Amino acid sequence: MSDCGCDKARRDLEEYLRNEVCKTQQNDIREHLENCPGCQDEALVARTLTEVVARACKETAPDELRDQVLSRLRAIQATH
Repeated sequence: MSDCGCDKARRDLEEYLRNEVCKTQQNDIREHLENCPGCQDEALVARTLTEVVARACKETAPDELRDQVLSRLRAIQATH
């Protein structure tokens, strides 16, 4: 294995975090992340953001709120 460098690690970070890179790239990026504090920080931000977005996508609005929003949208559309 060889260190792939910051540019490659950061360019392929999203794919790496989603396990969408080949084994060789995965090992090279993992090795780089283990030894580069700057890229570790970048990976932490990307991981955290991905987890927050995933959680937010699972949340749904309460039925009452959804009904109020749809009702208001229909009222606006009716006047235009």
